[in-house]
Amino acid sequence: MAEIIQRDGTWAFDGDTLRITPGLHRSVPLLRRTYGEITVPLAAVSGVVLEAARGHGRLRLRLRDGADPLLQATGGRLPGAADPYRLTVDADRTGAAEYVAEEIRRALLLDRVPQGPTEAYLLPGPPVPVSVRTSDGTVSFDGTRIRIDWADTSERVKRATGPRIITMGDLVRVEWLPNTRHEDGSLRFVTRETVLSKLPPDKDPYALDLWGSTRRDLLTALVAAAVTARLPHPSTHTATATATATGELPACAVPVPPPVSDHHDVLLRRLRELGRLHRDGVLTDEEFARTKAVVLRDF
Repeated sequence: MAEIIQRDGTWAFDGDTLRITPGLHRSVPLLRRTYGEITVPLAAVSGVVLEAARGHGRLRLRLRDGADPLLQATGGRLPGAADPYRLTVDADRTGAAEYVAEEIRRALLLDRVPQGPTEAYLLPGPPVPVSVRTSDGTVSFDGTRIRIDWADTSERVKRATGPRIITMGDLVRVEWLPNTRHEDGSLRFVTRETVLSKLPPDKDPYALDLWGSTRRDLLTALVAAAVTARLPHPSTHTATATATATGELPACAVPVPPPVSDHHDVLLRRLRELGRLHRDGVLTDEEFARTKAVVLRDF
């Protein structure tokens, strides 16, 4: 067993798996403390390095592409301190950190772990149910469906539509951007009906506009990861694209764009909904005109 215990957390490697436990100190980001312990199989690891920093060191674990739904969902946009695969090491413990790193490297060589992308997720992602409250509303995921309950601070067009429920069968992908101190973030659920829509997050009833607490808004990455873990793995899209290009994909399996009539039906439903909100006084004349223009432009 190779182990290092720091205020930032603990890494323990037994030759087959690396157990990462976040520290309990208040300096440890809320995202990591909420996610809790992560068990990483050796097959998911591509490498590990010990980086030098001012007054301390930093262990950084690199995972294979496609191995972890959290990294897939966040696309490398997690702030450094919130990265669960990074450990800050005190200056007098860099020797122990290097020993842990060397044991992981040796195991990777002995087991001949490939460096390329995986064909399935090797980590399960955050457990469900998971729920996060943001300034725009509360998003919950129970493993089969997503529910968004709007906050009083949400745009009226969102509050007027009531709670939004999205089933996994309707979902195409999840798009996540962090809320930073300089720019708002968003958590958008792209469905078969809204795949062509480009409404801004504050107007999109399938998106949360993240503009409040940066610490709490980061927790939406856990929802994005839990949902991503239950969507088709990215390798399936790559395989389909390759087979289509080489002509090896059966005709029945070739993705077919939705008929134009389907887009027309979606457009009519959107316009009818906006008209009802306008008649009921939920949307002002200016809000109705602006939102209608965005919907028409997107289609």
